[in-house]
Amino acid sequence: MTFDPVVLREKYRQERDKRLRPDGNTQYLDVSGDHARFAADPYLESSPGGQAREARFAEVDALILGGGWAGLTMAVRLQQAGVRDFLIVDQAGDFGGVWYWNRYPGVRCDMESYIYMPLLEEIGTMPTEKYSGGPEMLEHARAIGRHFDLYPRALLGTTVTAVTWNEELSRWVVTTDRGDVLHARFVMVGTGPLNRPKLPGIKGIETFRGPAFHSSRWDYRVTGGDWNGDLDKLADKRVALIGTGASSIQILPRLAGSARQVYVFQRTPPVVNARNNRPTDPEWYRGLEPGWQRRRMDRFVEVMAGLPVEDPVDDEATRMARRVAAAVRSGSGGAPNLAAMQAVDFAKMEEIRQRVSDIVDDPGTAKLLQPWFDYYCKRPLFSDDYYPAFNNENVVLVDTDGRGVDHITERGVVVDGVEYEADLIIYSTGFDANAYTDKAGGYQLTGRGGMTLAEHWQHGVRSLHGMMTTHFPNFFVLGGVEQASISINLPHVTSRQAEHVASLVARFVDTGVTVAEVTAEAEQRWADELARVHIDRSRFEAECTPSYYNNEGKVDDPKPTVMGGQYGRGPIGYLAVLREWAAAGVDRDLSMTTAGGVESVPGGGR
Repeated sequence: MTFDPVVLREKYRQERDKRLRPDGNTQYLDVSGDHARFAADPYLESSPGGQAREARFAEVDALILGGGWAGLTMAVRLQQAGVRDFLIVDQAGDFGGVWYWNRYPGVRCDMESYIYMPLLEEIGTMPTEKYSGGPEMLEHARAIGRHFDLYPRALLGTTVTAVTWNEELSRWVVTTDRGDVLHARFVMVGTGPLNRPKLPGIKGIETFRGPAFHSSRWDYRVTGGDWNGDLDKLADKRVALIGTGASSIQILPRLAGSARQVYVFQRTPPVVNARNNRPTDPEWYRGLEPGWQRRRMDRFVEVMAGLPVEDPVDDEATRMARRVAAAVRSGSGGAPNLAAMQAVDFAKMEEIRQRVSDIVDDPGTAKLLQPWFDYYCKRPLFSDDYYPAFNNENVVLVDTDGRGVDHITERGVVVDGVEYEADLIIYSTGFDANAYTDKAGGYQLTGRGGMTLAEHWQHGVRSLHGMMTTHFPNFFVLGGVEQASISINLPHVTSRQAEHVASLVARFVDTGVTVAEVTAEAEQRWADELARVHIDRSRFEAECTPSYYNNEGKVDDPKPTVMGGQYGRGPIGYLAVLREWAAAGVDRDLSMTTAGGVESVPGGGR
């Protein structure tokens, strides 16, 4: 494959510049107030959390905020560590997290089921496919709840309104919209970044007279059908699908097979690899040795980190990682060969663009669907039926040349002065992945001395390992992306963080520690370590087309971004840090008070 790197780079910059805009993340609307309907739960009435109940007044050792993979794993690890006095609170009507919310037709995980679905061995579940669909993910979350008897300990369909540290009680006081008042010795937050819909700030968004909803709040009362498609109520309808990200590429084929007309509004075309899904071989699955899932998770991150190890997953993600690693290692004298790495990236993107041309019949449409940016500038996606959907006569691609939709009218969507009349608008625009912990949960979080988390972090995140922070004793964040480390297999690191926190909490309970707070010195030590191993991605991110990966092009903005502020040695190094710290750092970095009022101050004795 031949290409001119100079020409490609210039093309990439031209395409990037089309998307640059001064408002960055503020281009999106908050789904509250006038736009709260876009965050309303359409599944609540038919879920356990939709049932009426009395307000709860309780005092517990631990309170877990969030009932997705992080919260469920935290609950299980607490039980296994001997801490059984806990409650789980989630605004969703059932367990599942993002898989509770994402019920759009065609929804499927991009990550291999065998390493993504947590606690498979504990539950005894065999995923039906290498890449399981949303219904199976949701059912697995429910199975975890049943297997570990978590439903009686869960307050579902319940929104936390405030989390406040009470100095006199040495407890967190948590209130909810159902009148609950909960006193918790420890609070663990696992709400994650994938629950709060991100709504584009398009002028006139409230003027449209037909139904409109966000893809994470799919309304089957409007479309008919179910997760698999067969959206029979759209047979005579025109549908506007705004967005071309991870959810849109799965939704479009179902809409194409059901609606009279589908308009797909695109700012930037995505990278869509082949998925090549297949059923799970039961005989292979039964032959797996105990501990297989943990080993497979570890091996996956090793492959993605470029280590020369066997690749058990062997999919498009790991194959690309292996290609990049081989290019990097081709340098002389041990120096990484960055030119070879870029050449691999250029070649991969040429392959993607060729894939589009090979599949999409109309040359004009195919050209508009070809992405022009580095492979890792945006989230690589996987689908075998997205590109073929554009061969349907009822599907029209409306490319906005990077600008986005102009405005919305009572009757439809306007781009370049052309109004595309629609009977339904679907905003397939993802989640607010850059939200702070408290904003993601939708509550006010207040620590010692009335300090809010937003105030404490107004000049940037300060923490120990991305999980604990001063002024917020007995408080832990799971799955945080700032000052921690994540794998593209999100449940991997989160599950290890849950083990880490459960071990700490069990130790505190057993030894009578009532208050444990990280010191400012420990935060500074971690900040110094982060700076020491920091990998500067600013130049790369600045050349990327805007997305949540690079804070919508505002790379100098101090607010957190999903791809920024992480531990530079990746998940392998990060998990090693947690193991080493658990063995030697607790007494050094935490100020602890026992039930008898005895305080242990690092460096100062008792």
